[in-house]
Amino acid sequence: MDESPAEVDVTMSQVAAPLAIEVQEASENDAATGEVVFDLHDVNVYYGQALAVAGVSLEIYKNHITAMIGPSGCGKSTIVRSLNRMNDSVSGFRLTGECTYHGNDLYASGVDPVEVRRRIGMVFQRPNPFPKSIYDNIAWAPRILGLKENLDERVEKALRGAAIWDEVKDRLKTSALGLSGGQQQRLCIARSIAIEPDVLLLDEPCSSLDPISTASVEDLMQELKRDYTIVIVTHNMQQAARVAERTAFFSLDVSEGRRTGILVEYDETSKLFTRPTDKRTEDYVTGRFG
Repeated sequence: MDESPAEVDVTMSQVAAPLAIEVQEASENDAATGEVVFDLHDVNVYYGQALAVAGVSLEIYKNHITAMIGPSGCGKSTIVRSLNRMNDSVSGFRLTGECTYHGNDLYASGVDPVEVRRRIGMVFQRPNPFPKSIYDNIAWAPRILGLKENLDERVEKALRGAAIWDEVKDRLKTSALGLSGGQQQRLCIARSIAIEPDVLLLDEPCSSLDPISTASVEDLMQELKRDYTIVIVTHNMQQAARVAERTAFFSLDVSEGRRTGILVEYDETSKLFTRPTDKRTEDYVTGRFG
């Protein structure tokens, strides 16, 4: 988990007034179908004997952008990384409860984590292009998976999908490390979609970017959700309000001498930011803690 925040108030109450955060309105053109992609029921995550995140239950819907917010150390990144089994390599990691993807148990015996990660791509907090050419960055995963037919077309499609083709089409053989931070992050998104996954997990994708690059990535998310289900971890509440249809607020349970991440509230973004049902959510989105 991340670094731990201060103790939080666990009192519950109704909110008396709307909160001053602008949220996106649902569009008639929203691609969301209501189909459940991930279904988590009473998920607990352990590292060794330590309970890191407890009792998480939520559904993530197809072609939605779902945001996970909360203070550092509350387990939101742990949960997101559990969705494509990125935590498997962490010593002592263990997950209990139900975590299904299109109705299939992600942690059942016989499930291939490599295939899980092919279907559920991930982009990390800091852009991490390979020290290779722009072209080879995008072509790397398709080559590994044996998807070498029409590779040029696949690379172009991925770069176009990440809204960076026009910026790099004349320098595909140059190093990806020469791109700006915002371009590198869009390149990493292109690298993820080159193998045509079903889901994109974005863990703090804009935390190291300037405002202009952040806006570009946020605009890109709105385009990508037509074809992908997107889950984003962010500390930026305004970002969650701008891009997400649904938002999950995580916090800490500090009772019994331990610090355990918990899901406090999960709802439509507009409702969570303006009419939260839990006092802890209200306190967080209004800046009283966190």
